Amino acid sequence: MASLFQIIMLLLDIVWFVIIAHVIMSWLINFQVLNLRQPLVAQIWDGLNRLLEPLYSRVRAFLPAMGGLDLAPLVVLIAVAILRIVLINNAPAFY
Repeated sequence: MASLFQIIMLLLDIVWFVIIAHVIMSWLINFQVLNLRQPLVAQIWDGLNRLLEPLYSRVRAFLPAMGGLDLAPLVVLIAVAILRIVLINNAPAFY
């Protein structure tokens, strides 16, 4: 069971870093540091959007419209942090 706990924690870490990479990349695209006309940038951006859009769309269904501000990544990051805290506090159940 300890290996199951470690796998879940690893997956949560990966989700955390992918969301952070997506947020940073969106900022760089919006401030025109990165250009979506470059094939590599466009492929990475499309891949990140395909990975994260199912999570974001579920969160956006519950969030009110905030104009141009998208709070879905923040809500998902908070949910990942809460899951980590709950799992760490209940870690003895896995051993």
